[in-house]
Amino acid sequence: MTQEIANLQQLLRRMETAARVHERLTLGQVMQEVGTRSFGPLLLLGGVIVLSPLSGIPTVPTVMAIYVVIIAGQMFYPHDHFWLPQWIKGRTLPRNQVQQGLKWLLPMARGIDQLLRPRLAWLVSGASQYLIGALCLFIALLMPSMELVPFSSIGAGAALTAFGLALISKDGVLALMAYGVTALTVTILIRTLL
Repeated sequence: MTQEIANLQQLLRRMETAARVHERLTLGQVMQEVGTRSFGPLLLLGGVIVLSPLSGIPTVPTVMAIYVVIIAGQMFYPHDHFWLPQWIKGRTLPRNQVQQGLKWLLPMARGIDQLLRPRLAWLVSGASQYLIGALCLFIALLMPSMELVPFSSIGAGAALTAFGLALISKDGVLALMAYGVTALTVTILIRTLL
């Protein structure tokens, strides 16, 4: 059984392990390393992929939007683990670009993890988890349109990453920041598209 992820560095290290072990890296292989039992790490995985340079690959934001919709949708139903269709789990992630993205993200992860701690836990537990899940669904539904606006998916990736980290670390302050990033991203997207 995979040990529960407790911070960003652990998630990135597991992604690094998957990239080292598998010649052809699929989203399913990365998920296997991360674990499929709780929403926070899976949401964090989607956010990190969208936040990284991988989001510059055409269709990656849209595939990750579908991933987040499926994962967030399952939050509202009791289950033992999260499920994804095989065609999404089989999506290949360019190994060299995953490794480059990790080199870009890992130096920041330690500093970010040092800032996280349990506080205002009511903002990331109970009914608040469902609000986070609903907002993640909303973000994911907007992500395909973000492919039309260069770099706008970075805001979505930042919000998803922050929500995932907030759930993992029980940090309600980070959840509040994620709400702010979501509002800012949606505002910028609407102004750009109109």
